[in-house]
Amino acid sequence: MTATEPMLLEVDNLHVRFPIREGWLGRVQGHIHAVRGVTFNLRRGETLGLVGESGCGKSTTGRAIMRLVDISEGRVWLTPPSQGGNPSARVDLATLSREAMRPLRRHVQMVFQDPFASLNPRMTVGDIIAEPLQVHTTLDQAARVMRVRELMDLCGLNPRFVRRYPHEFSGGQRQRIGIARALAASPSLLLCDEPISALDVSIQAQILNLLVTLQREMGLTYLFIAHDLAAVRHISDRIAVMYLGTIVELASSASIYATPLHPYSRALISAVPIPDPATEATRERIVLRGEMPSPRNPPKGCAFHGRCPYAFERCKTETPAMRVVASSHEVACHLYDASEEERRVSVGFPRSVLSGQGG
Repeated sequence: MTATEPMLLEVDNLHVRFPIREGWLGRVQGHIHAVRGVTFNLRRGETLGLVGESGCGKSTTGRAIMRLVDISEGRVWLTPPSQGGNPSARVDLATLSREAMRPLRRHVQMVFQDPFASLNPRMTVGDIIAEPLQVHTTLDQAARVMRVRELMDLCGLNPRFVRRYPHEFSGGQRQRIGIARALAASPSLLLCDEPISALDVSIQAQILNLLVTLQREMGLTYLFIAHDLAAVRHISDRIAVMYLGTIVELASSASIYATPLHPYSRALISAVPIPDPATEATRERIVLRGEMPSPRNPPKGCAFHGRCPYAFERCKTETPAMRVVASSHEVACHLYDASEEERRVSVGFPRSVLSGQGG
Protein backbone atom coordinates (compact mmCIF):
# COMPACT_ATOMS: atom_id res chain seq x y z
CA MET A 1 0.00 0.00 0.00
CA THR A 2 1.25 3.45 -0.92
CA ALA A 3 -0.08 6.98 -0.55
CA THR A 4 -0.84 6.97 -4.29
CA GLU A 5 -3.53 4.31 -3.92
CA PRO A 6 -7.10 5.62 -4.27
CA MET A 7 -9.22 6.18 -1.19
CA LEU A 8 -11.65 3.34 -0.52
CA LEU A 9 -13.35 4.29 2.76
CA GLU A 10 -13.70 7.65 4.53
CA VAL A 11 -15.36 7.89 7.93
CA ASP A 12 -16.17 11.43 9.02
CA ASN A 13 -17.41 12.42 12.50
CA LEU A 14 -19.19 9.12 13.11
CA HIS A 15 -21.56 8.97 16.09
CA VAL A 16 -23.57 6.00 17.32
CA ARG A 17 -26.00 6.40 20.21
CA PHE A 18 -28.25 3.73 21.67
CA PRO A 19 -31.41 4.86 23.49
CA ILE A 20 -31.96 3.75 27.09
CA ARG A 21 -35.63 2.91 27.61
CA GLU A 22 -37.09 2.56 31.09
CA GLY A 23 -40.52 2.19 32.67
CA TRP A 24 -43.68 0.47 31.47
CA LEU A 25 -44.01 2.76 28.45
CA GLY A 26 -40.38 2.34 27.43
CA ARG A 27 -39.67 6.02 27.34
CA VAL A 28 -36.16 7.14 26.42
CA GLN A 29 -34.34 8.19 29.59
CA GLY A 30 -30.91 8.74 28.08
CA HIS A 31 -28.43 7.38 25.55
CA ILE A 32 -25.34 5.20 25.44
CA HIS A 33 -22.73 7.19 23.52
CA ALA A 34 -20.93 4.20 22.00
CA VAL A 35 -19.09 6.07 19.22
CA ARG A 36 -18.34 9.80 19.45
CA GLY A 37 -16.88 11.65 16.48
CA VAL A 38 -14.70 8.92 14.95
CA THR A 39 -12.84 10.02 11.81
CA PHE A 40 -10.38 8.04 9.68
CA ASN A 41 -9.82 6.83 6.12
CA LEU A 42 -8.58 3.73 4.33
CA ARG A 43 -6.73 3.45 1.04
CA ARG A 44 -6.96 0.39 -1.18
CA GLY A 45 -4.64 -2.39 -0.05
CA GLU A 46 -4.10 -0.86 3.41
CA THR A 47 -4.69 -2.39 6.83
CA LEU A 48 -5.82 -0.10 9.63
CA GLY A 49 -5.78 -1.59 13.13
CA LEU A 50 -8.42 -0.27 15.52
CA VAL A 51 -7.39 -0.99 19.13
CA GLY A 52 -8.60 -0.22 22.62
CA GLU A 53 -9.92 -1.90 25.73
CA SER A 54 -13.26 -3.70 25.86
CA GLY A 55 -16.24 -1.36 25.68
CA CYS A 56 -14.47 1.49 23.88
CA GLY A 57 -16.65 1.25 20.75
CA LYS A 58 -14.39 -0.63 18.33
CA SER A 59 -16.90 -3.27 17.26
CA THR A 60 -19.74 -0.76 17.14
CA THR A 61 -17.68 1.33 14.72
CA GLY A 62 -17.27 -1.66 12.41
CA ARG A 63 -20.95 -2.59 12.64
CA ALA A 64 -21.96 1.01 11.91
CA ILE A 65 -19.85 1.00 8.73
CA MET A 66 -21.64 -2.20 7.70
CA ARG A 67 -24.97 -0.59 8.68
CA LEU A 68 -25.67 -3.43 11.09
CA VAL A 69 -26.42 -0.71 13.66
CA ASP A 70 -27.95 2.69 12.94
CA ILE A 71 -25.69 5.69 12.47
CA SER A 72 -26.79 8.61 14.64
CA GLU A 73 -24.60 11.24 12.99
CA GLY A 74 -21.72 11.48 10.55
CA ARG A 75 -20.73 10.22 7.12
CA VAL A 76 -19.31 6.93 5.81
CA TRP A 77 -18.07 7.41 2.26
CA LEU A 78 -17.35 4.33 0.13
CA THR A 79 -15.77 4.57 -3.33
CA PRO A 80 -16.75 1.40 -5.23
CA PRO A 81 -13.66 -0.21 -6.83
CA SER A 82 -15.53 -0.40 -10.15
CA GLN A 83 -15.29 3.42 -10.28
CA GLY A 84 -11.49 3.34 -10.38
CA GLY A 85 -11.08 5.45 -7.25
CA ASN A 86 -12.99 8.40 -8.69
CA PRO A 87 -13.87 10.62 -5.66
CA SER A 88 -17.02 11.91 -7.38
CA ALA A 89 -18.39 8.36 -7.48
CA ARG A 90 -18.23 7.82 -3.73
CA VAL A 91 -21.41 6.87 -1.90
CA ASP A 92 -22.45 7.91 1.60
CA LEU A 93 -23.49 4.66 3.27
CA ALA A 94 -24.98 6.54 6.23
CA THR A 95 -27.80 7.94 4.11
CA LEU A 96 -28.81 4.76 2.27
CA SER A 97 -31.93 2.72 2.94
CA ARG A 98 -31.68 -1.03 3.49
CA GLU A 99 -32.69 -1.64 -0.12
CA ALA A 100 -30.13 0.82 -1.50
CA MET A 101 -27.44 -0.57 0.79
CA ARG A 102 -27.89 -4.15 -0.35
CA PRO A 103 -25.98 -4.02 -3.68
CA LEU A 104 -23.06 -2.26 -1.98
CA ARG A 105 -22.63 -4.98 0.65
CA ARG A 106 -20.71 -7.08 -1.83
CA HIS A 107 -17.91 -4.50 -1.62
CA VAL A 108 -17.75 -4.53 2.21
CA GLN A 109 -17.92 -7.79 4.14
CA MET A 110 -17.31 -8.73 7.77
CA VAL A 111 -15.48 -11.49 9.61
CA PHE A 112 -17.12 -11.83 13.02
CA GLN A 113 -15.46 -12.42 16.36
CA ASP A 114 -17.14 -15.66 17.42
CA PRO A 115 -16.80 -18.47 14.84
CA PHE A 116 -19.15 -20.59 16.96
CA ALA A 117 -22.07 -18.13 16.84
CA SER A 118 -21.61 -16.53 13.40
CA LEU A 119 -22.32 -19.70 11.39
CA ASN A 120 -25.80 -21.18 10.95
CA PRO A 121 -25.67 -24.65 12.59
CA ARG A 122 -28.47 -25.92 10.32
CA MET A 123 -26.62 -25.17 7.09
CA THR A 124 -23.76 -27.13 5.55
CA VAL A 125 -20.44 -25.40 4.97
CA GLY A 126 -21.13 -25.38 1.23
CA ASP A 127 -24.48 -23.63 1.70
CA ILE A 128 -22.96 -21.10 4.13
CA ILE A 129 -20.23 -20.06 1.69
CA ALA A 130 -22.59 -20.16 -1.31
CA GLU A 131 -25.20 -17.87 0.25
CA PRO A 132 -23.43 -14.59 -0.70
CA LEU A 133 -23.02 -15.96 -4.23
CA GLN A 134 -26.77 -16.47 -4.48
CA VAL A 135 -27.48 -12.94 -3.24
CA HIS A 136 -24.80 -10.92 -5.02
CA THR A 137 -23.97 -12.84 -8.23
CA THR A 138 -25.73 -14.45 -11.19
CA LEU A 139 -23.72 -17.68 -11.12
CA ASP A 140 -25.63 -20.88 -11.82
CA GLN A 141 -25.61 -23.87 -9.50
CA ALA A 142 -22.60 -25.59 -11.09
CA ALA A 143 -20.53 -22.39 -11.04
CA ARG A 144 -21.45 -21.74 -7.40
CA VAL A 145 -20.34 -25.23 -6.39
CA MET A 146 -17.02 -24.74 -8.17
CA ARG A 147 -16.53 -21.31 -6.56
CA VAL A 148 -17.28 -22.68 -3.09
CA ARG A 149 -14.64 -25.38 -3.53
CA GLU A 150 -12.13 -22.78 -4.73
CA LEU A 151 -12.79 -20.60 -1.68
CA MET A 152 -12.45 -23.54 0.71
CA ASP A 153 -9.11 -24.48 -0.82
CA LEU A 154 -7.97 -20.84 -0.75
CA CYS A 155 -8.74 -20.60 2.98
CA GLY A 156 -7.03 -23.87 3.90
CA LEU A 157 -10.13 -26.07 4.10
CA ASN A 158 -10.52 -29.46 2.46
CA PRO A 159 -13.16 -29.13 -0.32
CA ARG A 160 -14.30 -32.68 0.44
CA PHE A 161 -15.85 -31.35 3.66
CA VAL A 162 -18.32 -29.19 1.74
CA ARG A 163 -21.33 -31.17 3.04
CA ARG A 164 -20.30 -31.09 6.68
CA TYR A 165 -21.92 -28.90 9.32
CA PRO A 166 -20.18 -26.24 11.46
CA HIS A 167 -20.20 -28.38 14.63
CA GLU A 168 -17.92 -30.87 12.88
CA PHE A 169 -15.09 -28.32 12.65
CA SER A 170 -12.65 -26.88 15.15
CA GLY A 171 -12.65 -23.21 16.13
CA GLY A 172 -9.85 -22.31 13.72
CA GLN A 173 -11.56 -24.15 10.87
CA ARG A 174 -14.83 -22.36 11.61
CA GLN A 175 -13.09 -19.01 11.39
CA ARG A 176 -11.67 -20.06 8.03
CA ILE A 177 -15.24 -20.82 6.94
CA GLY A 178 -16.25 -17.33 8.04
CA ILE A 179 -13.39 -15.83 6.02
CA ALA A 180 -14.34 -17.90 2.96
CA ARG A 181 -17.95 -16.71 3.26
CA ALA A 182 -16.77 -13.08 3.50
CA LEU A 183 -14.64 -13.51 0.36
CA ALA A 184 -17.40 -15.16 -1.68
CA ALA A 185 -18.77 -11.93 -3.14
CA SER A 186 -15.24 -10.68 -4.02
CA PRO A 187 -15.26 -7.67 -1.67
CA SER A 188 -12.61 -4.96 -1.58
CA LEU A 189 -12.89 -4.22 2.15
CA LEU A 190 -13.00 -6.74 5.00
CA LEU A 191 -14.00 -5.61 8.49
CA CYS A 192 -12.33 -8.09 10.83
CA ASP A 193 -14.00 -7.83 14.24
CA GLU A 194 -11.53 -9.46 16.64
CA PRO A 195 -11.27 -12.53 14.38
CA ILE A 196 -8.66 -14.30 16.53
CA SER A 197 -9.71 -13.48 20.09
CA ALA A 198 -11.77 -16.68 20.51
CA LEU A 199 -8.99 -18.95 19.20
CA ASP A 200 -5.99 -20.70 20.74
CA VAL A 201 -2.68 -18.87 20.43
CA SER A 202 -1.23 -21.34 17.92
CA ILE A 203 -4.34 -21.02 15.73
CA GLN A 204 -4.27 -17.23 15.99
CA ALA A 205 -0.95 -17.13 14.12
CA GLN A 206 -2.36 -19.33 11.35
CA ILE A 207 -5.39 -17.07 10.85
CA LEU A 208 -3.22 -13.93 10.83
CA ASN A 209 -0.88 -15.45 8.26
CA LEU A 210 -3.89 -16.47 6.16
CA LEU A 211 -5.23 -12.89 6.22
CA VAL A 212 -1.83 -11.52 5.19
CA THR A 213 -1.59 -14.01 2.33
CA LEU A 214 -5.12 -13.26 1.11
CA GLN A 215 -4.42 -9.53 1.16
CA ARG A 216 -1.28 -9.96 -0.88
CA GLU A 217 -2.94 -12.24 -3.44
CA MET A 218 -6.31 -10.50 -3.74
CA GLY A 219 -5.48 -6.85 -3.02
CA LEU A 220 -7.82 -6.68 -0.03
CA THR A 221 -8.21 -3.78 2.36
CA TYR A 222 -8.68 -4.50 6.08
CA LEU A 223 -10.12 -2.70 9.06
CA PHE A 224 -8.69 -4.97 11.75
CA ILE A 225 -10.44 -4.53 15.10
CA ALA A 226 -8.67 -6.07 18.10
CA HIS A 227 -7.42 -5.57 21.63
CA ASP A 228 -4.35 -7.78 21.09
CA LEU A 229 -1.67 -5.21 20.34
CA ALA A 230 0.89 -7.81 19.27
CA ALA A 231 -1.48 -9.15 16.61
CA VAL A 232 -2.35 -5.65 15.40
CA ARG A 233 1.33 -4.79 15.08
CA HIS A 234 1.89 -7.89 12.95
CA ILE A 235 -0.80 -7.14 10.38
CA SER A 236 -1.42 -3.36 10.36
CA ASP A 237 0.06 -0.54 8.29
CA ARG A 238 -1.50 2.12 10.53
CA ILE A 239 -3.06 1.94 13.99
CA ALA A 240 -5.88 3.99 15.51
CA VAL A 241 -6.11 3.92 19.32
CA MET A 242 -9.65 4.28 20.63
CA TYR A 243 -10.86 5.29 24.09
CA LEU A 244 -14.47 5.73 25.23
CA GLY A 245 -15.82 6.05 21.70
CA THR A 246 -13.18 8.42 20.34
CA ILE A 247 -9.88 8.01 18.50
CA VAL A 248 -7.08 9.49 20.59
CA GLU A 249 -4.07 8.61 18.41
CA LEU A 250 -3.53 7.64 14.78
CA ALA A 251 -0.19 6.83 13.15
CA SER A 252 1.80 4.18 11.36
CA SER A 253 2.28 0.90 13.18
CA ALA A 254 6.02 1.48 13.54
CA SER A 255 5.50 5.00 14.89
CA ILE A 256 2.85 3.96 17.42
CA TYR A 257 5.07 1.25 18.91
CA ALA A 258 8.31 3.23 18.79
CA THR A 259 6.86 6.54 20.00
CA PRO A 260 3.37 6.36 21.51
CA LEU A 261 2.35 9.97 22.14
CA HIS A 262 -0.95 9.75 24.01
CA PRO A 263 -0.72 8.72 27.70
CA TYR A 264 -3.35 6.02 27.08
CA SER A 265 -1.36 4.61 24.15
CA ARG A 266 1.77 4.53 26.31
CA ALA A 267 -0.10 2.52 28.95
CA LEU A 268 -1.39 0.05 26.34
CA ILE A 269 2.05 -0.47 24.83
CA SER A 270 3.61 -0.98 28.26
CA ALA A 271 1.19 -3.87 28.86
CA VAL A 272 2.42 -5.84 25.83
CA PRO A 273 4.78 -8.59 27.03
CA ILE A 274 8.29 -8.68 25.53
CA PRO A 275 9.79 -12.16 24.91
CA ASP A 276 13.07 -11.15 26.55
CA PRO A 277 13.31 -11.68 30.35
CA ALA A 278 16.08 -9.12 30.79
CA THR A 279 14.20 -6.37 28.94
CA GLU A 280 10.89 -7.29 30.53
CA ALA A 281 12.37 -7.05 34.02
CA THR A 282 13.77 -3.56 33.52
CA ARG A 283 11.12 -1.73 31.53
CA GLU A 284 8.55 0.53 33.16
CA ARG A 285 4.98 -0.74 33.41
CA ILE A 286 2.31 1.97 33.38
CA VAL A 287 -0.72 1.00 35.46
CA LEU A 288 -3.78 3.19 34.98
CA ARG A 289 -5.87 4.09 37.98
CA GLY A 290 -9.66 3.84 38.07
CA GLU A 291 -12.05 2.46 35.47
CA MET A 292 -13.17 3.69 32.08
CA PRO A 293 -16.14 6.09 32.54
CA SER A 294 -19.65 5.03 31.58
CA PRO A 295 -20.58 5.77 27.93
CA ARG A 296 -23.98 6.81 29.28
CA ASN A 297 -22.44 9.87 30.93
CA PRO A 298 -19.09 10.54 29.24
CA PRO A 299 -17.02 13.17 31.07
CA LYS A 300 -16.57 16.71 29.82
CA GLY A 301 -13.27 17.67 28.29
CA CYS A 302 -10.80 14.90 27.53
CA ALA A 303 -12.44 11.51 28.06
CA PHE A 304 -9.19 10.19 29.56
CA HIS A 305 -8.50 12.98 32.06
CA GLY A 306 -9.87 11.07 35.08
CA ARG A 307 -7.24 8.34 34.63
CA CYS A 308 -4.41 10.37 33.13
CA PRO A 309 -1.41 10.99 35.44
CA TYR A 310 -0.49 14.12 33.45
CA ALA A 311 -3.90 15.87 33.33
CA PHE A 312 -4.21 19.56 34.15
CA GLU A 313 -7.17 21.90 34.51
CA ARG A 314 -7.90 22.42 30.81
CA CYS A 315 -8.22 18.66 30.28
CA LYS A 316 -11.34 18.67 32.49
CA THR A 317 -13.26 21.24 30.45
CA GLU A 318 -11.96 21.33 26.86
CA THR A 319 -12.10 18.40 24.43
CA PRO A 320 -8.73 18.06 22.65
CA ALA A 321 -8.77 18.06 18.85
CA MET A 322 -6.68 15.71 16.73
CA ARG A 323 -3.47 17.46 15.68
CA VAL A 324 -0.39 16.37 13.74
CA VAL A 325 2.58 16.25 16.13
CA ALA A 326 5.13 14.38 14.03
CA SER A 327 5.13 13.21 10.41
CA SER A 328 1.66 11.73 9.80
CA HIS A 329 1.35 11.10 13.54
CA GLU A 330 -1.91 12.49 14.94
CA VAL A 331 -2.87 12.71 18.60
CA ALA A 332 -5.73 14.25 20.58
CA CYS A 333 -4.02 15.51 23.74
CA HIS A 334 -3.65 18.96 25.32
CA LEU A 335 -0.06 18.18 26.33
CA TYR A 336 1.05 19.02 22.79
CA ASP A 337 -0.38 22.53 22.73
CA ALA A 338 -0.04 23.32 26.44
CA SER A 339 1.62 26.42 27.86
CA GLU A 340 4.79 26.12 29.93
CA GLU A 341 2.76 26.67 33.09
CA GLU A 342 0.37 23.85 32.19
CA ARG A 343 3.28 21.56 31.34
CA ARG A 344 4.82 22.17 34.73
CA VAL A 345 1.66 20.65 36.22
CA SER A 346 2.27 17.52 34.15
CA VAL A 347 5.43 16.51 35.98
CA GLY A 348 6.98 13.30 34.70
CA PHE A 349 5.83 13.30 31.07
CA PRO A 350 8.93 12.91 28.84
CA ARG A 351 9.95 16.22 27.30
CA SER A 352 11.24 14.45 24.19
CA VAL A 353 7.74 13.12 23.61
CA LEU A 354 6.22 16.57 24.03
CA SER A 355 8.52 17.85 21.33
CA GLY A 356 7.48 15.00 19.02
CA GLN A 357 10.97 13.49 18.93
CA GLY A 358 10.17 10.15 20.61
CA GLY A 359 10.10 8.71 24.11
